[in-house]
Amino acid sequence: MWFIQQLLLVFVFFLFLGKYLKIIWKARSLPPGPSPFPIIGNLMTLCFNMYPETLSKVSKLYGNIYTVWIGETPVIVLHGYKAVKNAIVSHSEELSGRPVSNLMKDMSNGKGIVVSNGHIWKQQRRFSLMTLRNLGLGKHGLESRIQEESQGLVEVLATQNGKPIDVSNFIVHSVANVISAVVFGHRFSIDDPTFLKLVAANQEIIDSLGSKWATLYDAFPWLMKHLPGPHQKVFKNREYLGDFVNNEVRIHQQNESPEEPDDIIYHYLAQIKKTKGDPDSTFDMVNLTQTVADLFTAGTETTAMSLQWAILFMLAYPDIQEKIHKELDEVLHDSSAITYEDRKRLPYTNAVIHEIQRFGNIASVGVLRRSIKDIILDGYLIKKNTNILPNLDSVLHDPQYWKAPYKFNPEHFLDKDGNFKSNEAFIPFSAGHRICLGEQLARFELVIFFITLMRTFRFQLPEGVTEVNTKYIAKATLQPHPYKVCVVQRGDLRYL
Repeated sequence: MWFIQQLLLVFVFFLFLGKYLKIIWKARSLPPGPSPFPIIGNLMTLCFNMYPETLSKVSKLYGNIYTVWIGETPVIVLHGYKAVKNAIVSHSEELSGRPVSNLMKDMSNGKGIVVSNGHIWKQQRRFSLMTLRNLGLGKHGLESRIQEESQGLVEVLATQNGKPIDVSNFIVHSVANVISAVVFGHRFSIDDPTFLKLVAANQEIIDSLGSKWATLYDAFPWLMKHLPGPHQKVFKNREYLGDFVNNEVRIHQQNESPEEPDDIIYHYLAQIKKTKGDPDSTFDMVNLTQTVADLFTAGTETTAMSLQWAILFMLAYPDIQEKIHKELDEVLHDSSAITYEDRKRLPYTNAVIHEIQRFGNIASVGVLRRSIKDIILDGYLIKKNTNILPNLDSVLHDPQYWKAPYKFNPEHFLDKDGNFKSNEAFIPFSAGHRICLGEQLARFELVIFFITLMRTFRFQLPEGVTEVNTKYIAKATLQPHPYKVCVVQRGDLRYL
């Protein structure tokens, strides 16, 4: 018995030694970084997740390009605007790959847009961009849908009569109905239990992807897929989302297709029919389901979370809220619906909206990319199929480009005369070939929703509350802590 134990210890020792030597060998040509442990890599150093503060601390030790290990997989982290721009803009094509994490791979099978690669990704993304334009992205058609939902949100909030409420669900449902109209062709009642379950399942999927359980799943899929835990629920939620989409597809198939398709599903079904028999086509029912799911998930989370941050910042900075109200009252004299073009007449409000996206950046550190060719970054040879993380948080807080990077300050987007000015380091949606597909839709929604709410309401702290917590909860996105707000109507209801 003693001899068997000794053999087992020797075996474990050489196993760990072999794993460690393998990492050291792979690391010899990579940028420097913290020393990894066998099997787990730098998971302990990273607290089992890539939080902005953790990556910033590592950058102070190893510079603006360094390597961390997720298990036995190296990840090259880029810190600061110059390093990120040199990679995802100057080498946009070479870094257009998307590493498929084990969890995402098991959820999507590499289909759709978000985690697909190569020919599938190019076809699905090109089709989605073209279809969004055809449906009115950047035109009056889609803008009117956003206006309707923003006015609907105003009406719902007005019924709360200024009592302390959590606005998050109201916001999520309104924003989700915009993308629902785009992908499904219709909106849902906010009392519809099926819709409520869909929104809840979608949020749980997003939260699961940023959890420690997801990190462990990616590092040890062979073990985690068989273990019980919160990570298992993500598959049930993904199944529900897929079933919901498939049911909508069946309804579309049963109905006669209009001459001019008016939603993503009808356009996609027409594309399947059009490319039938083409051996290069990736348009099929599986990709349809995943693409629609991707668009719904991304189209809901980005704007909804940004609006929740926006209201929280109005509570934290009442002087900024007053300046916005003053500008809106001086410039907007009629009761017509807000348009995206109105931002050009509202430099201070536009600056605040941009600062909300910068300071309340929901993307955290961004999403991994993968090199599809060998490239040189900062003198290092980065070989094909290497995982790279352009740290967006480090760009939006780069002290070389932001005067007060860790303070909420609309002056970052204003010149000395009070005119709006852009900043090249403002890339909340990333950049290059993998820039967020819904960037333009999110910009339209945030402008129209925010200005509509601000000209109608004043946001105040509940009685007895004196402090505002603007620290984030780190999940797949950076979310504000739950809060309550009194939504007080300004003047009459002429904007309803």
